[in-house]
Amino acid sequence: MPSPTSLSQTAQLANFLTQLNGSIDRRLLELATARLVDTSAVMIFGSEQPWSRSVIDHSLASGASGNCTVIGQREATTSAMAALANGASAHAFELDDVHEEAISHPGAVVIPAALALAEELNKSGHDLLEAIVIGYEAMGRAGIAVGPASHMLAGFHPTSMSGVFGAAAAAGRLLNFDSSKMNHALGIAASLASGTMEFASSGGMAKRLHAGRAAEGGLTAALLAARGFEGSLDGLAGKYGFCRIFTDEPQLELLTDSLGQRWMLDEITVKPYAACSDIHPMIQATMQLRSEYQFEPGDIESIELEGPTKAAVQNDMDGTTSVMAAQYSAQFNVAAALISDPIDPDTYQPENICLPQFAALQQKVTSIRAAEEFDATYAWKMGGRVRINLSSGKIISATVHGQKGSMHDPLEASELAAKFSRLTQGRVNPKLEELLWSIGDAEDLTSLAATLRQSTNE
Repeated sequence: MPSPTSLSQTAQLANFLTQLNGSIDRRLLELATARLVDTSAVMIFGSEQPWSRSVIDHSLASGASGNCTVIGQREATTSAMAALANGASAHAFELDDVHEEAISHPGAVVIPAALALAEELNKSGHDLLEAIVIGYEAMGRAGIAVGPASHMLAGFHPTSMSGVFGAAAAAGRLLNFDSSKMNHALGIAASLASGTMEFASSGGMAKRLHAGRAAEGGLTAALLAARGFEGSLDGLAGKYGFCRIFTDEPQLELLTDSLGQRWMLDEITVKPYAACSDIHPMIQATMQLRSEYQFEPGDIESIELEGPTKAAVQNDMDGTTSVMAAQYSAQFNVAAALISDPIDPDTYQPENICLPQFAALQQKVTSIRAAEEFDATYAWKMGGRVRINLSSGKIISATVHGQKGSMHDPLEASELAAKFSRLTQGRVNPKLEELLWSIGDAEDLTSLAATLRQSTNE
């Protein structure tokens, strides 16, 4: 057998992931539980959105029979179709967790894939949590190694691109893969990576599909590997591997650097606002100014924004044209932070985003500038600055470097509980939260699945 150092980088990663089976530290399992709790709430809320409804209907109408839960639906389907539907729901309203450096949403991909296959295979709650840990690690490693800033600015959507590796790895754990099969699964997944950023330019619903498609694709890759289908042996780092061809700035060493010491789960941001994570520092800075100073929107002469290049390029748009635009628009979100409550998802509903006061305040944003100080830490530590010029001549400013919800400023337990309640109240059985927090002790997922299947209309 070749020594670990003689293995390809993809094979080294696969070897590490498979060695974790049954030996994952309790601390990481507790983090995985917390991510499952948050993502479940996000899926439940997201499943009610019209674009999610389309994907759910497609998944159930595919004719694929199975025993896997689709959120809020009595009808079951296959693991792949459930992963597609629930992944789309998890990514439906910009509330899903983020790995900042990888610029991706691991929970929306890994958890739907792991949950579906664990249910299909009648696995325990502990098995599910181990799969989540392994999936976050694989997706995060692929995401940081591809050079995510260059990758994204080239037009690729990191969540759907690197997500397939997270879903494949999580599924590989549940299928009890050895390192060879895990490597094949990752190699197959490399050919299934897809998703562009065009939604940020010309709109549409495609972004809402990306996490679900990555969950489905990664799960399919693992299921094919289980049947003996062979993938490329260095799908991530090879000559034409994922991390070389989709970026100008690959960082291949990050695939395996500090394995077992640096954990992707330690670096997750839990979103307080239903908006693109890159503009969360601007939202937070604006809310600080609103709280600290006594002024009215009518007192504002102009607003100047600074952030990383990505935000200046891809978050400069009119936010009153669609829900997606509102969630991505720096202008809209600063306006929302001044006159509304960005913590409330209703702020971004269609009937609210077109209100005249939002349009009027957006017009006062005169510039969104890229600043070197925020590029220097992008995306490991997100930052932004808001400067408000008042009609009195007074200038007020606030800077955030390390936004609320990130590893630099984590949400408090009470804030996490409030988010769960906000997204699930009146939608599911109140016992769901208790079921989720105790899932590690569950012999199977029967009770959890039954609760998740309850119609949101019941």
